[in-house]
Amino acid sequence: MRRKWISAVLAAVMVVSLTACGGGNSTAPESSNSSASAGDGGGAAASTDNSAGSSDESAAGSDVVISIMASQDWIQDAEMELGEKFTQETGIKVDYQIVPADQYTNLLTTKLNTGECTDIFMAQSGRFDIQTQFNVQKNALDVSGESWAGNVDELAAAELSVDGKLYGQPVQDVSAVWAIAYNKVLFNELGLDVPTDFDSFVKVCQTIKNNGVTPIYECVSDGWHHVLWFPECCVAVETQSPGTADKLNNNEATFVENKTMITILEQLQYLIDEGYFGDNYMSNEYANSAKNVASGEYAMTVANQGFGDEVEAIGEALKSDDIGYFVMPLADNQTLNVNPAGPARFVYSGSEHSKEALMYMEYMASDSSLVYLTENVPKFNKLAYSNAPTAYVGPVKEFYDTYTKQATVYQTAVKYVNPQWTEMGANLSAMFVGEMTPEEVLKEIDKLRAEQAKAASDAAWN
Repeated sequence: MRRKWISAVLAAVMVVSLTACGGGNSTAPESSNSSASAGDGGGAAASTDNSAGSSDESAAGSDVVISIMASQDWIQDAEMELGEKFTQETGIKVDYQIVPADQYTNLLTTKLNTGECTDIFMAQSGRFDIQTQFNVQKNALDVSGESWAGNVDELAAAELSVDGKLYGQPVQDVSAVWAIAYNKVLFNELGLDVPTDFDSFVKVCQTIKNNGVTPIYECVSDGWHHVLWFPECCVAVETQSPGTADKLNNNEATFVENKTMITILEQLQYLIDEGYFGDNYMSNEYANSAKNVASGEYAMTVANQGFGDEVEAIGEALKSDDIGYFVMPLADNQTLNVNPAGPARFVYSGSEHSKEALMYMEYMASDSSLVYLTENVPKFNKLAYSNAPTAYVGPVKEFYDTYTKQATVYQTAVKYVNPQWTEMGANLSAMFVGEMTPEEVLKEIDKLRAEQAKAASDAAWN
């Protein structure tokens, strides 16, 4: 019965399986100069007892296929190109299994609970979530001894560690933040200044709308992007009432009692009610964000700081430097919303190919691979490794110079928030169409946090 149920779950999702093998990509880098290398095999060779061993073992692995499971948008084309190079050098093939974002967490949890997970699974980091949601001490290998582990950014490593042991490998740029990316050319034409509070943001949106352009591109259909407006803006909660995150983690406060949180949701709803998201925000897709801003149809969207490069790549008139950034000003926020957590790779403890999986992770963390990823993924400006290059220039540098005050976003700072991202997405969607109030959305967050805390035997809830 268990296998039948698993098959039904798998059949319900669209899993795109892409195998990297043969042929390769001529633009992918050679890795023989990698500092992570232990020998002629470059990044594919291992240098610690916990990793893949010698290059002879590499050759012997020519019939091995390692599987990697990830949510959509977590594995970039550039990583797959490096995967092809990895296959050329080691003979180890890579099977990328991409799952729709709104179904990923449930499917991953099912696979971990039934002991049938892929060799490498990807999950959002976060020191609380990796313990309570994915039980990495049981389900993932300790990678503290790997040659690349010491290069991981300190804050990022903290979100991937339990009791001082590192269990995961950062995948994306966690130095970038989710902010409002805006068309600087349009702002200049309309005489608009960067807003510094919610009222000035509304005035900017109304002026843009009055001139025939939809102010904000939002994409609810993906299930995750529209959620960013809430926990990312909750840095305003911490700014206005320092210590609130600690109180929430100690079960000494609730979301629904917090007036700033209610304000954030009320103002988000106001933007929708005034038409600033346009008519198609419920069906828009995240993959089309750059195209819609590049076309001039939309003026702003929530994006990371590589968005300008994505817009320029569309090939319209706008260039990378024509895209500027400012923090989401709900609840008058002017604090930079920092998140040292993000998608990460974990080697499944039950994998029959754990050595080969560790070889793949070492390859992706090599000097040459990090350079290639930074140069070929527009939104990657500084990956979370000391041996990764930095690409911040122009408007991006100006953005970070502007916001000197920082706070950690609530999906990372507060326990039991990130695991309910999908549920928050559904509830916010219901709020957008009038089926839930802001207070009801917050009550549901409190309810799910309590349930997860009790399931984790959190002493603060007992």
